[in-house]
Amino acid sequence: MGIRHWQEAAMNGDVASRHFLGVAEYNQGNCELAVQHLMISAKMGDELSLNCIKEMFMGGLATKEQYTEALMGYRDAVEEMKSPQREDAKRLKF
Repeated sequence: MGIRHWQEAAMNGDVASRHFLGVAEYNQGNCELAVQHLMISAKMGDELSLNCIKEMFMGGLATKEQYTEALMGYRDAVEEMKSPQREDAKRLKF
């Protein structure tokens, strides 16, 4: 039942749910599907997903191309989220 809720939330753009689906698939031994979920969430700016893909790459479960794609997608997402207002909020610890 929980997986179904994560799937629905992920389809609606929830990054954390997409990450958790990737972790669940990994734990079930479905590495290809895990990488697909984690790639999507990494490209949405989720650092945990990027780190999971990195670990999978280091363990031989993801390709160098997949890791590179995730890294570039993560970088682009983080760049898109930057703004002077966000930087001010970080500085003021909001």
